[in-house]
Amino acid sequence: MTSKESLASITAPEENGTPLQPEEEAAARKFLENVNKWRKANDRDELAWSSAIKFLMARKFNVDRALVLYQQHEIMRIREGLKYFDSSSEPLRKELAQGKFTILPSKDPNGATLALFNLYLHEPSEVTHQTVLQCVVYQLDIALEDKETQRNGLVFIYNMSNSKYSNFDYDLSQKMLTLLKGCYPARLKKVLIVTAPLWFKAPFKVLRLFVREKLRDRVFTVSLPQLLLHIDMASMPKELGGGLNYSHTQWMIMCQKVAEEKNGELLTMTHSTSISKSPVANSPIHLPDQDLLGISDGLEDIRFEDCEDDITEPIASCTSLSPKVNGKLSELVDTSSAVESISDVPAGIDCEVGGVDIQAGEPEDNSQIYNSIIDEEGISLEEFVNYVRGMTRNGLFDQYQEIKSQPPEGTFDTARLPENTAKNRYTDVLCYDQTRVVLSRDDNDADSDYINANYVDGYKQKNAFISCQGPLPRTFTDMWQMVWEDRVCVIVMTTRTVERGRTKCGQYWPLQPATFMDCGNYRISCDSLENYQDFILTELTLTDNRSKESRAVSHFAFSSWPDYGTPDSALSMLQFLQCVRERQIEMVSELADWKGHPLGPPIVVHCSAGIGRTGTFCTLDIAIRKFEDTEKVDIKRTVDCIRAMRAFSIQMPDQYVFCHLAFLEYVLNMGYVEEIDLTGFDEEAHD
Repeated sequence: MTSKESLASITAPEENGTPLQPEEEAAARKFLENVNKWRKANDRDELAWSSAIKFLMARKFNVDRALVLYQQHEIMRIREGLKYFDSSSEPLRKELAQGKFTILPSKDPNGATLALFNLYLHEPSEVTHQTVLQCVVYQLDIALEDKETQRNGLVFIYNMSNSKYSNFDYDLSQKMLTLLKGCYPARLKKVLIVTAPLWFKAPFKVLRLFVREKLRDRVFTVSLPQLLLHIDMASMPKELGGGLNYSHTQWMIMCQKVAEEKNGELLTMTHSTSISKSPVANSPIHLPDQDLLGISDGLEDIRFEDCEDDITEPIASCTSLSPKVNGKLSELVDTSSAVESISDVPAGIDCEVGGVDIQAGEPEDNSQIYNSIIDEEGISLEEFVNYVRGMTRNGLFDQYQEIKSQPPEGTFDTARLPENTAKNRYTDVLCYDQTRVVLSRDDNDADSDYINANYVDGYKQKNAFISCQGPLPRTFTDMWQMVWEDRVCVIVMTTRTVERGRTKCGQYWPLQPATFMDCGNYRISCDSLENYQDFILTELTLTDNRSKESRAVSHFAFSSWPDYGTPDSALSMLQFLQCVRERQIEMVSELADWKGHPLGPPIVVHCSAGIGRTGTFCTLDIAIRKFEDTEKVDIKRTVDCIRAMRAFSIQMPDQYVFCHLAFLEYVLNMGYVEEIDLTGFDEEAHD
């Protein structure tokens, strides 16, 4: 993108972008009502509508979360002395011109903006933290005028190439990450620490920088070759192994033009909107509190993790953030050499891969795990109700963190082969070797038998599900080959193809009746389409063009699951699950030659990455089937089992809690109990 094209994109009027939905516009007005109440009390100009939209987009138009973000933004701005600054004055002008921090004129594969910090240019004794942070904020304010940056977020590249120990400033690094992770309205998608030198032998410092689990999952230490696994070569500067020619000077010229044109409409950290209307310029500004921001129950009712950036769905990293020796952080481990798989770790060393601890050494025999069917053990319904009430929401959150901290029970070697990496929607959401679906090489792809999909057992049913990622255009053929070879009758899709401007899944099936699409050796024809309140059912015919044999496939697309979090009520999900079950039974009864399990072939379940919503759907089905057979329930054990087959299933703590509450809603609606008392379940705040 040229400088002129970038400027046009950045300065495009808001009305030229995606129009707001009525509920989004209402959220913006509510947000401004609360924020401007505080600003007026402090003799501040009203916040611009465009700035409000940035805070709301960063928190997916959740007003409470956006208000907390705004509050943290103001606190950081005031405490770090970022209230009033002029980009043309010293020492900021010199800092900006240096190119220590810059915004690259390119994007990552998901459309995120690339922010680069070159550590070798930093001399801690020559510049204050305030000046560096002003430099960062000034450029981020300009970058955030780009609608794509607001929508797709930010990747922060911390370039340690050619740096010395004297360049490293721990306190400054901590402040920058604090700013980015919870005090600035740009979604932080990844932090890439590039070519960490040998002197960077204190992993505990890195962990202290990124203490929040949610952010830790997005921090990667990478070598230059590994950097290109995250970002295309054409998007990287030459000094980082790429082919991008860029001019920081041209970017600075663009920043100046945008700042002049916007004149008061940039974020509140910039000069024009930060000056108080009070005649006493240096009069104190009170830090915003929860009452002035309209959060009636107080900040203590909003979990910090909810205030951080929204992770998409990738979880399992391909590199190591914080190697540990024998369970303890060690200064003897060279973090410049990133770990790419469990087998790469020397025996006796623990390491953490994307926030997931891996115990290295001789691999255990996991055949029993992968050949097992989910057992009949559990507790009674009465015990389960008491258990959930006693755990409280906070206790379930803590239990989920314990589950999440367990090491993966398999390897990801096939998923990481060079010929297969392009088939992964997310470079850090891979599938186990032990349970992966293996395609026939002589069918569509002579070079690979790989698809990002795993078999997952159900209750007393081997391979009840295939949990997979949302297909990419390049893997449509693989998807339909898998459906054909596994005799799949039903596909369950728990995401939309596009959510809030982001592609979550490719359009791998025809949408309109009497239309078709060809994928490799297969033709997929749309026979009918029915719209229900919470899902769309599309009846398809899958034909092998070689043998001319045809089979019926039912495609369920659940549309009532929000793109962040969980449904407000489990009822729609439970009804959807029942419809899927009934359709599977009906279609299996029509398979004259089926000799497998009475419940039929695997049901394909996918969201975007195939771990969050997908894992939740499978967990509920298994838990309900088990209860119907044994009157016993054990959600935790069920989650443990499916995670042993599809790595990192159940992605968010809210999804784990939802599984418990949805099961209770099921037994209540089915009349197993007349009422359920969960008094006290939500009383304590979760920190």
